[in-house]
Amino acid sequence: MEVLLAILIGGLYASGLYLMMRRSIVKLIVGLAILGHAANLLVFTAAGLTRAQAPLVAPGEDAPPPLHADPLPQALVLTAIVISFAVLAFTMVLFKRAYQTVGEDDLDQMKATDT
Repeated sequence: MEVLLAILIGGLYASGLYLMMRRSIVKLIVGLAILGHAANLLVFTAAGLTRAQAPLVAPGEDAPPPLHADPLPQALVLTAIVISFAVLAFTMVLFKRAYQTVGEDDLDQMKATDT
């Protein structure tokens, strides 16, 4: 399962970087979103994929059960999802304003309008 996810993560990184190098701003935004998903999957995979018990400490015990899931990667990915949503929302607003000003989606055309 880890090998399959490693291939998927590599494909997502490759496609995200490819889209970010295109001229269109829409492709850049989609590539940024795909890159964020790849990073989230990488954190999940690096933490280990095991079916384990919840990390809850039973009453009267000092530690969680021996095979418990690590909640830290889940918290990191949840935080990354919120931050990537905010970055994408900002990027989309920035794109809308640039498109209203220039009237073009091509980055080369936007460089030509600098005055």
